[in-house]
Amino acid sequence: MAKPGRPGASGGRKKGASKGTGGHGRKSLEGRGPTPKAEDRSWHVAGKRKAAQERYAAAGGKGRIGQRPQPGASGGRGSRGGSRPADDTETVTGRNSVLEALRTRIPATAFYIAQRVEMDDRIREMLAIARHREIPVMEVTRQELDRMSGFDGVHQGVALKVPPYEYSHPQDLLERVIDRNQTPLFVALDGITDPRNLGAIIRSTAAFGGHGVILPQRRSAGVNSAAWKTSAGAAARIPVALASNLTAMLKEFKKQGVFVLGLDGGGDVALPSLELADRPVVIVVGSEGKGLSRLVTETCDQIVSIPISAATESLNAGIAASVALYQISTVRAAGREGDA
Repeated sequence: MAKPGRPGASGGRKKGASKGTGGHGRKSLEGRGPTPKAEDRSWHVAGKRKAAQERYAAAGGKGRIGQRPQPGASGGRGSRGGSRPADDTETVTGRNSVLEALRTRIPATAFYIAQRVEMDDRIREMLAIARHREIPVMEVTRQELDRMSGFDGVHQGVALKVPPYEYSHPQDLLERVIDRNQTPLFVALDGITDPRNLGAIIRSTAAFGGHGVILPQRRSAGVNSAAWKTSAGAAARIPVALASNLTAMLKEFKKQGVFVLGLDGGGDVALPSLELADRPVVIVVGSEGKGLSRLVTETCDQIVSIPISAATESLNAGIAASVALYQISTVRAAGREGDA
């Protein structure tokens, strides 16, 4: 009696010849060959990066997309912000910042947009401007934009490669304002090393009618990607000048009728009582920790304090500059209305 077989098992012998298969099974024994490299797999992150690099090279770009900063590279002179790529270009990120840079015709070299990004009016305008100016448009992964955006990775799906910032000369700024028959209003920074504070001050200067920001060449943040980001595009409209010696520059401004006002919590004049608001002025903001340096303090015509609650020790440098700029712009606006 035959034993019952297992379900699904074959109980009979094969019919016909059983020696060899005539080579029909050879391919299955050979396998599928070596595993392709990650960059050769189109669905892999490395493969997408390689494809983006090929599009970038085809459009005339140089370098590697998403190249990591070289060890020791700095995003600005003495800054704590993002990193500057080896080719010395800057990466502007964020929809407002990128759009403002494109509108003001910053000579960008490439515009990057994330794959499957959510479209809005700003992105449509960016694409239209980039195509009109024949700026290469690169579609990259969000991970690639994270690497390009540096210290915070907040890019909102877009980035713009721009050349290093071109600084003005302080005297040129002053002469330009005088030639337009305007009352000069500048902000000078004495040792501000955080590029985000610099970006915020540039933004406030633009908002309250200032004519420019002046930085010392040493021990100061520069206009890097972090400053661009925080300025929300204002860095494309407000000129920034470099002074080889800030104290000497302030003294030269004084000779030309500009009053130098230093901001300090122990100032001898309270901001609401300031009588020089309608005169040509340069507001000097000290460093985040030490405040105004001794030489700059001695050069100031007045040291101005901002009244604050006793429970608050001090104001952030960017906020202090904004409050002072607002007060001066308010006094000037009231004066213009009175003249009218």
